[in-house]
Amino acid sequence: MTMSMKDEILKRILAANGEAVSGQELADSLGVSRTAVWKHMQTLQEEGYTFETIKKKGYVLTGVPNSLSPTQIELFLKTEHFGREIHYFDVVDSTQTIAHKLAQEGAPHGTVIIGEEQTAGRGRMARPWESVHGSGIWMTVIVRPDVTPQQASSFTLVVAVAVTMAIQTLYSDMEPAIKWPNDLLINGKKCTGILTEMQAEADLVQALLVGIGINANQETADFSPDIADIATSLRLEAGEEINRAALVALILQYLEQFTELYIEEGFASIKTLWEQLSCTIGQRIEVTTIRERFEGIASGITDDGVLQLTQDDGLVRTIYAGDIKIL
Repeated sequence: MTMSMKDEILKRILAANGEAVSGQELADSLGVSRTAVWKHMQTLQEEGYTFETIKKKGYVLTGVPNSLSPTQIELFLKTEHFGREIHYFDVVDSTQTIAHKLAQEGAPHGTVIIGEEQTAGRGRMARPWESVHGSGIWMTVIVRPDVTPQQASSFTLVVAVAVTMAIQTLYSDMEPAIKWPNDLLINGKKCTGILTEMQAEADLVQALLVGIGINANQETADFSPDIADIATSLRLEAGEEINRAALVALILQYLEQFTELYIEEGFASIKTLWEQLSCTIGQRIEVTTIRERFEGIASGITDDGVLQLTQDDGLVRTIYAGDIKIL
């Protein structure tokens, strides 16, 4: 990850752990003027960082914004590949759109595109996704697994496991549950959506573009009236502000771990964990596809991640795509 001069200064101040950092020493070690350091410090203050200036000692960091900047995420990052290249935007139309372009240009495995706000965020079937500035996690990860397009169909379920595990690890009192195929619910309300798109040839996946949208720090008033009854945020459920950078880093850690397992052993190795974390299996559900609507008991998923539904007459149907409603 190539850092700007401003981010390099911030990294060194963060690493000081509350000790004063000399502006002159920063200038000397980075090969810039003292004035240049001062200008970067002014920019950091505009971004929400606060400092105390101690005469003859330097800058002491006194406050950090809840930001998704690469420098903030890197503080918590423990991965080998995922998140080692981050493209960060204050406002972006859609991280998926940028990911498509970067993937075609050869962006490496694990590249992350992340924004504080999306103006054209979208979910499955091109549905709009509300992306309030500075409140959520709106990101796309470029994954380059050595699998066929047919094998890749279950990858969304792998991502759901990674996100669920990360949330549970940081907030043990929270119980997110996976609603097949790509939503996370808490107390029956949606907090996360996952959108996986693919760039592929006939027999080889070039890239999977994993879009993850998480309602992290929204308050009730942040949700529009048409979704207020069905949406929630991690903050509303936890009763405290969510450190978004820490959560992103942990998601990337779990996603890297489960992606490696998925590539080596297939989805079957993750299936049992998915079922344990799911709120779908064993429930009566209504399925809506392009052609029909029907209901029954969600009786399980296959080793390929396909949902199985048992109708009242005993007939078992396989659901490859569709919207489900838990009854």
